[in-house]
Amino acid sequence: MVGSSSASTMAEERSLDIEKSPSPHPLEPAEANIMPDVAEGASGSDVEKAEPAKSHAGVDPSAFPDGGFEAWLGPIVGKLYDRYGPRYLLLAGSFFHVFGLMMASISSEYYQFILSQGICSPFGASMVFYPAMSATGTWFHKNRAWAFGVMAAGSSLGGVIFPIMVERLVASAGFGWAMRAAAFLILGLLIYANLTVKSRLPPTPKPWGFREFVEPLRELPFALVVVSSFLFFFGIFLPFNYIILYATKYGMSQRLASYIIAILNALSVFGRTIPGAIADRLGRFNTMIVTSFLSAILVLALWIPSRGNVPIILFAALYGFSSGAFVSLAPALVAQISDIRQIGVRTGSMFAIVSIAALVGNPIGGALVTHEHGGYTHLQLFCGIVLFAGACFFVAARVSLVGLKLTAKV
Repeated sequence: MVGSSSASTMAEERSLDIEKSPSPHPLEPAEANIMPDVAEGASGSDVEKAEPAKSHAGVDPSAFPDGGFEAWLGPIVGKLYDRYGPRYLLLAGSFFHVFGLMMASISSEYYQFILSQGICSPFGASMVFYPAMSATGTWFHKNRAWAFGVMAAGSSLGGVIFPIMVERLVASAGFGWAMRAAAFLILGLLIYANLTVKSRLPPTPKPWGFREFVEPLRELPFALVVVSSFLFFFGIFLPFNYIILYATKYGMSQRLASYIIAILNALSVFGRTIPGAIADRLGRFNTMIVTSFLSAILVLALWIPSRGNVPIILFAALYGFSSGAFVSLAPALVAQISDIRQIGVRTGSMFAIVSIAALVGNPIGGALVTHEHGGYTHLQLFCGIVLFAGACFFVAARVSLVGLKLTAKV
């Protein structure tokens, strides 16, 4: 599914420079973003290519909106979904998303990248992501978390394919055709989505009102879920953005390091589906609490002391699994504590709020690395602590629902 929109834009301009260079340096793939979030939403267009000394690895496209334009559109798109259903939103979103990527492929000026990939493409991506996610929730109750996980696993698969695909195409066909190839692939997938995505419930037109967007925050369980997700979004993208640079700093070859994000996303496919299936049987809040604490522990206990290829790759694999669970379970938690007819606007409101954390989390991480003169310990501590705090607030949300009953399925 992008504070990272400007980062992605700058990466694209660097990619143009690489394409023109007579002897390009090895390319480093990053990610393409969906559910919204960086790089843009579910798009592979935001895959970054850059020299390791100049840029960070990309944000997980497989993750949610990561703090940019498409995330902030969440409440509006969610409200439109509740009023009119997914069909027209998907049609319009498909056009703007693909059109923006195509225009990015022929852009050469900074403002052109801002307009095409920074505004037009994420505008369309938001109108694809939110309706598809909200419509999924209407078809399931007992297996809702598993359904969200299967849906979200598609973006993880894209996070494996797009970085490798774009890296090869930029090197062989140039940046322009790499972008166009990604856009054509996305167009084909969106045609299928437009033909198949439907809501079980008919739309329910209601008057517009700002109060509808903030009213859910007066409910303690919903407010605590938003706070916990906000804290989690502060740190969840940091390993995605910095693990390649961290690995090369401690001796990993550039070629092997370029595949770390693909490894992380490959394990995220299982992290989004398996915990979802477990959550529907043991409780969604229960499962979210376990996987959230696992993510924090992995950062604090495994990533910080990692100094060689094996522990770094092991961390990437395990963190891909645990962070993937958060991606699939978060919308399931919102659906569990919401009226099904308000899932669209409630989910959009949550993402619009937590996107602020994703937007500022990465610059904070970069500032910590600079303050430590190129070291990563402070960044890792910040990441682990905010993930741990988010997990604690998930515990608070559970307590607000069922009290201190440890055996309750919730």
